[in-house]
Amino acid sequence: MPKGKLPRRYNTIVMPLILSLLMTSIVSAISIVRAQGRLTAPALAMWPSAWALSWAIAFPVLLLVLPVVKRVTAVIVEM
Repeated sequence: MPKGKLPRRYNTIVMPLILSLLMTSIVSAISIVRAQGRLTAPALAMWPSAWALSWAIAFPVLLLVLPVVKRVTAVIVEM
């Protein structure tokens, strides 16, 4: 194992963690800007709490559904 890297077994946690962080930050920002009509200081101030709530929901959901998604993908995509 190279220095500074986690063992392979942590992949099932790290991948959904990174995916949920990126997706919820982008989606919550788009949702707030859309609701405000434009990018404003209040919209920027609202974003961290909106992001935190969406991430708190998305990360556990990803942990639960990712194994199912992998199986469905294996049925659809030739490996």
